[in-house]
Amino acid sequence: MLFSLTEKSSMVLNVHSDASYLIEPKARSRAGGHYFMSDNAPDPTDNGAVLNIAQVMKNVMSSAAEAEIGALFINSRQAIPARTTLIEMGHEQPPTPIQTDNTTALGFVSKNLQPKATKSTDMKFWWMRDRSDRKQFRYYWGAGKGNRADYWTKHFCPAHHKQMRPSILTPSKLLDALRSSKRQAPHVFKATSRVC
Repeated sequence: MLFSLTEKSSMVLNVHSDASYLIEPKARSRAGGHYFMSDNAPDPTDNGAVLNIAQVMKNVMSSAAEAEIGALFINSRQAIPARTTLIEMGHEQPPTPIQTDNTTALGFVSKNLQPKATKSTDMKFWWMRDRSDRKQFRYYWGAGKGNRADYWTKHFCPAHHKQMRPSILTPSKLLDALRSSKRQAPHVFKATSRVC
């Protein structure tokens, strides 16, 4: 089970990023992201999403690797306000771990791969290299089977949705426990202003 009432998680933002190439109308690709709080481990444990993204990319991507780089850009950009919010709440953030399942995309953002046609690579993708150099993000590879953003990028049959439901939605037992705890401690409201 992913959720627990007794254990608190570390408040380090973690992101899984994925893309599907040419699955949308007009030769568009879809980016997906799964954001959760965990620790700063090499392969962080997922304890439930705080945000999920499923977004059609505006540009037509020329390859699956470029679609994965585009998804990394979308998820990195979305992670900045979440990082800022956590820091302002007093939870210091190390470089945010962002997982991808594409080695070419990882090689590009970590400067281990230099594309031959750099002009064809959209300029905004170079922004990720800069943010990685500034230690704002830590990009790493993870197998596609364990990438939680995969669910938000593909077309699946109904059986797959039923199978994934327990890991995406909060279990009903936990919801019932939370509701009963709220009923036991009623709120007391005081009128602080007059209504005319």
